[in-house]
Amino acid sequence: MSGPPVLGALVEFRQLDLFAAQSSGVHRLDARAKVVVVLAFVVCVMSFGRYAVASLLPYFAFPVLVAIWAQLPFAMLARKVAMVVPIAVLIGLPNPFFDREMVLHVAGLGISGGWISLVSIVLRALLAAAAAIVLVAVTGFPAVCGALERLGMPKALAVQLLFLYRYLTVLGEEALRMTTARELRGGGRKLSIRLYGVLVGRLLMRTWDRAERIYLAMCARGFVGDFNSGPVSRFGWRDLAFVGGCCGAFLLFRVRDVVQVVGNAALGGGR
Repeated sequence: MSGPPVLGALVEFRQLDLFAAQSSGVHRLDARAKVVVVLAFVVCVMSFGRYAVASLLPYFAFPVLVAIWAQLPFAMLARKVAMVVPIAVLIGLPNPFFDREMVLHVAGLGISGGWISLVSIVLRALLAAAAAIVLVAVTGFPAVCGALERLGMPKALAVQLLFLYRYLTVLGEEALRMTTARELRGGGRKLSIRLYGVLVGRLLMRTWDRAERIYLAMCARGFVGDFNSGPVSRFGWRDLAFVGGCCGAFLLFRVRDVVQVVGNAALGGGR
């Protein structure tokens, strides 16, 4: 697929809905249970101090184990999660310039708190993105919005999230078509600033027109403000066990430094 990598990744994001149609054990869990677990995961990850690095590593077990359970392709997940790295680095890049106090020494080399906090920001972004992508891949975005509405989110906000999800893919598809056509007709020549403005204007007009056609088609099929997010499941004991087990593990990782405990046990066992 040609075109800018970001646009291609935006279009490929729709592949997650295909994975959500599978029938593994985690797919069959109630969507509300998976949403609650991911929300608890994000809260725990974000609650650490700014210098936390090693304490965040055990949390990678959650998206990895769920991906294995759901038989999701790791290469696809890694590509999508990696998209947040440049944004996280951009957010944390000023830290080394403002926080120059040495808080760690490795092999005689001092490392300032700014660099550690930068690594911590990147790890948190990776964890949050991995959890969100795995959630969509094992649930489906419409079902996630339906679960959020059943958990108390206003219906109008849930519908807006669904529209945003669907129209972002429309925008990505139109942009991908335009960039592909330009590359085929341009012979590899670079665009000037003026032509970029022309392309953006045409992209907005074409996306607006296509979004209007999609909305009219939805109204013709009886859309009155409700999306069909699939059958409504019941919250059972398996869902309760999933929530309790995951949240218990997250809390354990939060109150105990698992990496330090494992390291001390390994050192003690090697003596």
